[in-house]
Amino acid sequence: MKHVIYFLKQIHGHTGKILYVNMLAMMGIGLLDGLAVLLLIPMISLSGIVQLDAEELPFTGVFQYFDSLPISVGLMIVLAIYVCIAVGQNVLQRHLTIRNTIIQQGFLRYLQIKTYDSLLKANWDFFIKKRKSDLIYILSTEIARTNAGTQAFLKLMASFIFTVLQIGLAFWLSPSITSFVLLCGIILIFINRKFLKRSLVLGEKSVELGRSYMAGITDQINGMKDIKSNSLEEPRMDWYRSITKQMQDQQVDFVRVKTTSQAYYKIASAVFIAAFIFVAIQMFAAQATQLTLVVVIFSRLWPRVSGIQSSMETIAMAIPSLKIVQALQKQTSEAKEFDQSMEQHVEPIQIQEGIQCDKASFRYDKQKKVYALQDIDLFIPANKITAIVGKSGAGKSTLIDLLMGINLPETGSITVDGVPLTKERILALRKSLSYVSQDPFLFNTTIRDNLLIVSANATEQEINKALTFASAYDFVQQLPDGLDTVIGDRGIKLSGGERQRIVLARAILRKPSVLVLDEATSALDSENEANIQQAIVHLKGKMTMIVIAHRLSTIRDADQVIVLEKGKVIQQGAFNQLSSTTGAFRMMLGKQEQIGG
Repeated sequence: MKHVIYFLKQIHGHTGKILYVNMLAMMGIGLLDGLAVLLLIPMISLSGIVQLDAEELPFTGVFQYFDSLPISVGLMIVLAIYVCIAVGQNVLQRHLTIRNTIIQQGFLRYLQIKTYDSLLKANWDFFIKKRKSDLIYILSTEIARTNAGTQAFLKLMASFIFTVLQIGLAFWLSPSITSFVLLCGIILIFINRKFLKRSLVLGEKSVELGRSYMAGITDQINGMKDIKSNSLEEPRMDWYRSITKQMQDQQVDFVRVKTTSQAYYKIASAVFIAAFIFVAIQMFAAQATQLTLVVVIFSRLWPRVSGIQSSMETIAMAIPSLKIVQALQKQTSEAKEFDQSMEQHVEPIQIQEGIQCDKASFRYDKQKKVYALQDIDLFIPANKITAIVGKSGAGKSTLIDLLMGINLPETGSITVDGVPLTKERILALRKSLSYVSQDPFLFNTTIRDNLLIVSANATEQEINKALTFASAYDFVQQLPDGLDTVIGDRGIKLSGGERQRIVLARAILRKPSVLVLDEATSALDSENEANIQQAIVHLKGKMTMIVIAHRLSTIRDADQVIVLEKGKVIQQGAFNQLSSTTGAFRMMLGKQEQIGG
């Protein structure tokens, strides 16, 4: 029962009074159904087929009225009442079904929006610690499972209200017989209690299997090129066969539990009904009319009680999913970056002086002593080009994340124009910044849509200007549908260089005051790289540019170069100064010139 109460609290928190309005409608349907059962007595009596004595019932006076009327008139009145009850039931049932659907789908959407909104507002550290596949699985499968639980809960409430009303009617007709039947029902519930526990365990197992399945599939689809090029199809297929067999077995186990509980219920029901009729006649001396009505009531009631058992098992299966969704909401809430009220009034920063790092240190795992960055002292002047170089793993991308406020330093500080990067300042900085990563991301839509996502009101002229800047205008014009060409998942229909140029054009279209390029020209050929380098030089003095470069020849026009090694700044100065000074930069430059030669 605690599972049902848990679900009730969650749905009540979203729907409020609407849920109770629906319960009133359920009560109305149950009452009309009870009236329909009571009409059996005058209908049967007036038909003349069987004579039933209504004097033994609590509402004898109502039936005596029909006896005083001619048979044809009385029968027409009874049948007319019956039709009206049927119409009322169906009208109420239609309304109830629609309202229940609104509650069910509304609760589903509420979970979807709340979960996704909290996910988008979580800080970057949260995403570093979570598997992408786990988040996708929760947003899709787990929320969908809670929807099945919501449907089962609403069905349970309808069956429960119907059951209570019918039992109340049965008590009115014959308290002794009804008490005996209820005792049988309690025994049935006790017998089936273990099946609820088993359903809960299977629900938890289903969550774990689904999460493993999603993680494996995501990894394999992302790594399909490596799988095919290294002939790993069969080992991956072995894993797939194993995980799907476990999922199959889990579903079969759930059906086995559900059908077993139903079989127990139906067999026990048959035994109890037979015992009930025998006891009612032999021990309670039930009159024919009472017995007829009580038998009719409970024959209609047993399937509902069976439905209650089935609904409770479905709810038990859905509880682990709902708890996981709510756990994610709690985690993302604790990792929330900004308040919603803050986002509405913060304006982009126009950097006047520059960005300062003062003894900034950062590590990804606070339990370990190894720092990704340590004691970083540097100044990035406004409207200048600053290049950051170093070997792989030196901390270049981590430094960029600190400068953008994606991560915050564990010790030390970062200031913009002398003002510390508080949450409000970070948001203002982000609004003025465009970032192009070495692994460019594009959505599975048209080139136009991918560009307009950063500037919804951009004109055709502004779009073309951004494409021209990124050396992308010519190849876009040559595509079958131009700007309206759909480029596939992550832009797979374009080459690596073409994707990088589209992302660069998107960054420029935003008209940022800070442009961050994380090896953004690494996938370009020499000609396009040279064109973009020339375009970047033309932007000099108009915006602050931070460039991570692997090929050192591309940063000759930088105003300053910062050299990182093992998370520390080891050199800093102009390109010509560092290239002529003995040190790490000169060695790196010499090796690249040898390779190029």
